[in-house]
Amino acid sequence: QVQLVESGGGLVQAGGSLRLSCAASGRTFSSYAMAWFRQAPGKEREFVAGILWSTYYADSVKDRFTISRNTAKNTVFLQMNSLKPEDTAVYICAAGRYGDKVNLYDYWGQGTQVTVSS
Repeated sequence: QVQLVESGGGLVQAGGSLRLSCAASGRTFSSYAMAWFRQAPGKEREFVAGILWSTYYADSVKDRFTISRNTAKNTVFLQMNSLKPEDTAVYICAAGRYGDKVNLYDYWGQGTQVTVSS
């Protein structure tokens, strides 16, 4: 009912920037909180940033990443600055209820790879 497609990942050197996009389709986009999670090989999926009317961030990315949305265009963004090698992961867009827990989200994209070289 809700489809999410991420784009914008790639390879970047430490200290660089990337901007991820998540295009949503289906039922009313504005009814959902949106979030970005990330998952590195062999590690658990972790919350990165979320947005409904306000934004919230994991401590590990606060002051470096910015989540935003264009509700009219059904698109969510993640601006990532000052990237670190430990940011390397597949970044996954999600839609659901407001919060920072995986089980609050009902819909998931397939992810886009972000690789940060040291």
